Amino acid sequence: MTRIVVVGSINMDLVTLAPRFPEPGETLTGDRFLTVPGGKGANQAVAAARLGARVSMVGAVGDDAFGRQLYDGLVAEGVDVTHVARLEGIGSGTASITVAGGENNIVVVPAANGRVTPAQVEAARAVIRGADALLVQLEIPLDAVEATLRVAREEGVPVILNPAPAQRLPVEWLAHVRFLTPNQHELTTVLGAESTSDFRELMRRAPCPVVLTRGEDGAWFRDGDDEPRHQSGFKVEAVDSTGAGDTFNAALAVYLHDGLDVAVRKACAAAAIAVSRLGAQAGMPRADEVNAFLEAHS
Repeated sequence: MTRIVVVGSINMDLVTLAPRFPEPGETLTGDRFLTVPGGKGANQAVAAARLGARVSMVGAVGDDAFGRQLYDGLVAEGVDVTHVARLEGIGSGTASITVAGGENNIVVVPAANGRVTPAQVEAARAVIRGADALLVQLEIPLDAVEATLRVAREEGVPVILNPAPAQRLPVEWLAHVRFLTPNQHELTTVLGAESTSDFRELMRRAPCPVVLTRGEDGAWFRDGDDEPRHQSGFKVEAVDSTGAGDTFNAALAVYLHDGLDVAVRKACAAAAIAVSRLGAQAGMPRADEVNAFLEAHS
């Protein structure tokens, strides 16, 4: 069984379905409202667990009602929460999400996620040491991200860094990443580059291997000195794109032992299934669903 450690955010998603996105200053009547466990870290942890991996989560929740639901939800999905801190007097992270036409707008409030510390990462060193891969994102403080990269490097564990929300990162951090998994905007920002339509050139400039997600176009990937290669996307009816990128990253980590080409293809399939369903974690597929989807689209 593949062993995955995820260091990252844990949020409650406050999701509003609407016929369209409101204009500034406009009040719009929505179609439906629901609360769904989310956060890039927790999403990737749940997605990896559903795909059959043994998953440990490093993160933080508050002592509010959302925190209790989020913690219990991870336990129910089979995720090891030994290193999920439950902080007194702090609210849990939230993401206010409006979904319209299969796309989404998101406003994130970090709350407890902003209290994840390098010391907490260091305390999880033994778990990280035993992992086949580690997933980390940028919804926690950067000093905790830096500590994660350092501990993983010292323990010889490959890191998949999903640079979202996008911000420029030190080159020395990227040099120790096994795979960077941005979209084109995120890659431009991470590298501190000027905006360009030539994403392949950006991939060549990156100081680490890149797996670039491009929505319906699928993904482009490059390992070492290879030229970027393309995995086409799968056509599905888009319902909600929330969590699709997290599903992609989790699948990439889980299936990496099968080789990069196979892992990217399975990641694209898993993300396509997630897009066709409502809710981030609610839409994440299990391994048998990914295999059946690929057989149907062979």
